[in-house]
Amino acid sequence: MKSISNINNAKIGVVGAGSWGTALANLLGNKGFKVDFWVFEKEVKEDIDKYRENKVFLPDISLSSNIFPSNDIADAVKEKDMVLIVVPSHVMRITAKKISGLIDKGTIIVSASKGIENSTHLTMTGVLKECISSIPEDNFAVLSGPSFAREVAKNYPTAVTVASKRPDVASFIQHLFATQFFRVYTNDDIIGVELGGAVKNVIAIAAGIIDGLGLGLNTRAALITRGLAEIKRLGKAMGAKPETFTGLAGAGDLVLTCTGDLSRNHMVGKKIGESKKLKDILSEMCMVAEGINTTKSVYDLSKKLGVEMPITQEIYSILYENISPKEALLKLMTRDLKQEIDEHR
Repeated sequence: MKSISNINNAKIGVVGAGSWGTALANLLGNKGFKVDFWVFEKEVKEDIDKYRENKVFLPDISLSSNIFPSNDIADAVKEKDMVLIVVPSHVMRITAKKISGLIDKGTIIVSASKGIENSTHLTMTGVLKECISSIPEDNFAVLSGPSFAREVAKNYPTAVTVASKRPDVASFIQHLFATQFFRVYTNDDIIGVELGGAVKNVIAIAAGIIDGLGLGLNTRAALITRGLAEIKRLGKAMGAKPETFTGLAGAGDLVLTCTGDLSRNHMVGKKIGESKKLKDILSEMCMVAEGINTTKSVYDLSKKLGVEMPITQEIYSILYENISPKEALLKLMTRDLKQEIDEHR
C-alpha cells in the first residue's frame, strides 16, 4: 500500500458498474485519479466509452474522462493500490474467486457492497477474506453510510464511514475518497458497519410496506426505531460495538433507506403494501434490491444465533411464505408486551 504522502499517485480499480459503483468511480475520477473500471455488461462499457454515461444504471450523469471501462476484470485489479468492490451480494463470491489469482498481496480491498451471503451467513468482507486468502486480513475494509448513488453523483453533501482494523488503512481510504461534498469518517468496527448496511435493507422493505398500506408516520417511526433495536441485538451477538449503530452506518443509513424515494428496498416494500406480487415487482427492475436476499440470510442467522428479530421474521414470512402484510402487522402489534429498554428483547 502506498503511504498517505503518495496518495495522489494511487493506482485504483473499481469492480462493479451499478449505480453505486459508477458514482464512486466517478467521484474518484473527478478527483483526478485514473480509475480502471470493470463493467460486466458490454453495452454499459460501450455507453461509457461513447457517451461518458452509464445509461443503464446511472443515466443523465456525465462521467469523468479518467474512468477507463473494461469487460476484462484483470484490468481493474492487477497492480493496484486499492480495489473497490461494488457488486450485488449474491455474486460477491463468484467475483471474488475471479480476482483471487490476479490481485497483488499488498492491495487494499474495500467493499462497498451491502448484504449477507445466504449459504454461509458471511458479510461481504467475510466472503472476500475467504476467497482471497493471499491478501492479509487487515488489508480489507468496508465503506458504508447513508448515501444514495444519484445524490453523490450530483455532489450533494454526503457523509459516510470507512471501517478497517488498521488505522493507516482507514486513513488511506478516507483521504482517497474525501472531497468538499463527500465527507468520510473512520471506524474500526467492520462487522458493525457491515451489519448496519445490510440489515437496514430488510427494515426498509418493512417501511415501504407500511407506506404502501397508507398507515402513516407514527407507524413508520415506530418501525424504524424497533428495527434499529433488532439490528443492535444481532450486532451484539456477532461482536459489534453498540455505538456503531447510532452512527452513519447504523441509524443514518437506516433512516435514509426507510424514508427516501430513491431507495429500491423501500420501493419494493411499498409495492408489496399496494398488493403487487413480488415476482411482478422484480420483473420490472433492472437493479437489485438487496433486502430481498438479505431477509433470508438475516432470518436464518437470527435463528442460528437465537436472536429475537420479530420485524425480520415477519418480512421473511411476507416474502417467502406468502403471509399478507396486514396479517404480519397484526402479529407484530399483538406480541407479548415488554419493556422497551431491554437488550435481550
